[in-house]
Amino acid sequence: MQISARNQLKGTVKSVVPGVVNSEVTIEIAPGVLVTAQITAASVDRLGLKPGATAYAVIKADSVMVGVD
Repeated sequence: MQISARNQLKGTVKSVVPGVVNSEVTIEIAPGVLVTAQITAASVDRLGLKPGATAYAVIKADSVMVGVD
Protein backbone atom coordinates (compact mmCIF):
# COMPACT_ATOMS: atom_id res chain seq x y z
CA MET A 1 0.00 0.00 0.00
CA GLN A 2 1.40 3.40 -0.94
CA ILE A 3 -0.36 6.62 0.03
CA SER A 4 0.61 10.28 0.26
CA ALA A 5 -0.12 10.68 3.99
CA ARG A 6 3.10 10.57 6.01
CA ASN A 7 1.52 9.79 9.36
CA GLN A 8 0.94 6.04 9.07
CA LEU A 9 0.72 4.40 12.49
CA LYS A 10 0.79 0.60 12.40
CA GLY A 11 -0.99 -1.19 15.18
CA THR A 12 -3.43 -3.84 16.29
CA VAL A 13 -7.21 -3.47 16.20
CA LYS A 14 -8.38 -3.57 19.81
CA SER A 15 -12.11 -3.10 19.22
CA VAL A 16 -14.74 -2.46 16.58
CA VAL A 17 -18.04 -0.96 17.75
CA PRO A 18 -20.48 -1.44 14.88
CA GLY A 19 -23.09 1.10 13.92
CA VAL A 20 -25.77 1.26 11.28
CA VAL A 21 -23.81 3.70 9.11
CA ASN A 22 -20.50 4.33 10.92
CA SER A 23 -18.42 2.11 13.17
CA GLU A 24 -15.80 3.04 15.77
CA VAL A 25 -12.43 1.34 15.32
CA THR A 26 -9.77 1.49 18.04
CA ILE A 27 -6.17 0.64 17.13
CA GLU A 28 -3.37 0.19 19.68
CA ILE A 29 -0.24 1.71 18.11
CA ALA A 30 2.02 1.15 21.15
CA PRO A 31 1.40 -0.45 24.54
CA GLY A 32 -1.42 1.59 26.07
CA VAL A 33 -1.53 4.11 23.20
CA LEU A 34 -4.87 4.01 21.36
CA VAL A 35 -6.14 5.79 18.26
CA THR A 36 -9.87 5.73 17.58
CA ALA A 37 -11.49 6.48 14.23
CA GLN A 38 -15.03 6.50 12.92
CA ILE A 39 -15.31 4.89 9.51
CA THR A 40 -18.23 3.52 7.55
CA ALA A 41 -19.59 0.10 8.45
CA ALA A 42 -19.04 -0.86 4.81
CA SER A 43 -15.32 -0.02 5.14
CA VAL A 44 -15.04 -2.18 8.28
CA ASP A 45 -16.47 -5.09 6.29
CA ARG A 46 -14.39 -4.41 3.17
CA LEU A 47 -11.14 -4.17 5.17
CA GLY A 48 -11.98 -7.20 7.28
CA LEU A 49 -11.35 -5.30 10.50
CA LYS A 50 -11.72 -7.28 13.71
CA PRO A 51 -9.92 -7.37 17.07
CA GLY A 52 -6.40 -8.74 16.70
CA ALA A 53 -6.01 -7.69 13.06
CA THR A 54 -3.10 -5.52 11.97
CA ALA A 55 -4.16 -2.13 10.63
CA TYR A 56 -2.83 1.39 10.13
CA ALA A 57 -4.19 4.65 11.48
CA VAL A 58 -3.50 7.07 8.63
CA ILE A 59 -3.65 10.71 9.68
CA LYS A 60 -3.87 13.53 7.16
CA ALA A 61 -4.98 17.03 8.16
CA ASP A 62 -7.75 16.58 10.73
CA SER A 63 -8.96 13.17 9.52
CA VAL A 64 -8.01 9.69 10.67
CA MET A 65 -8.40 6.87 8.14
CA VAL A 66 -7.74 3.15 8.55
CA GLY A 67 -5.84 0.92 6.08
CA VAL A 68 -4.66 -2.67 5.85
CA ASP A 69 -2.04 -4.47 3.75
